[in-house]
Amino acid sequence: MDKQSKWGEELLILRSIIEEFPLEETTKWGGPVFTYQQKNVISFAGFKDHFALWFFNGSHLVDPAAVLTATQGEKTKNLRQWKFTDQSQIDKSLLRQYIQQAINIEEKGLKLIPGKKEYLSIPALFEEALKNDPQLKRNFENLSAAKKNEYYEYIHEAKQEKTKVNRLEKIKPIILSGKGLYDKYKK
Repeated sequence: MDKQSKWGEELLILRSIIEEFPLEETTKWGGPVFTYQQKNVISFAGFKDHFALWFFNGSHLVDPAAVLTATQGEKTKNLRQWKFTDQSQIDKSLLRQYIQQAINIEEKGLKLIPGKKEYLSIPALFEEALKNDPQLKRNFENLSAAKKNEYYEYIHEAKQEKTKVNRLEKIKPIILSGKGLYDKYKK
């Protein structure tokens, strides 16, 4: 919370409301995460222009006030965020309703059943790099389709050519080590 000095008071208000519920506070990804029966339920943080609260299983929440958003559009399947730019936007009563609803969802065991993963085509820049480096190509071909797709997405998501080139250079050593892009985050 010290790092969030711009929104310190606002985050304390969110915390005080969350603490009214039977949630256990843990720290994950460098911030507070509140769990119910060891399931991630809610978290919050301050950012440059706003502070936000998010519900990990938010796609199941009924949102009568239309305050929740999927932060990355269709890419975000389950997480829902409630953004604030001012302390006066915190409706404590409404927030309590959403938190209780999130706990009820966990008690019911509702889960998002992911659909089949869509696989992307290989980006031209990446294909050229594989063509020019036989070892890179061999190691890449040994990866599973899902791991290959992680790399494709990583390159495709970059909007500028310079960023695509930088990302390609960043992933080469990971591929040469025989690992997937996100393996370091998996247990």
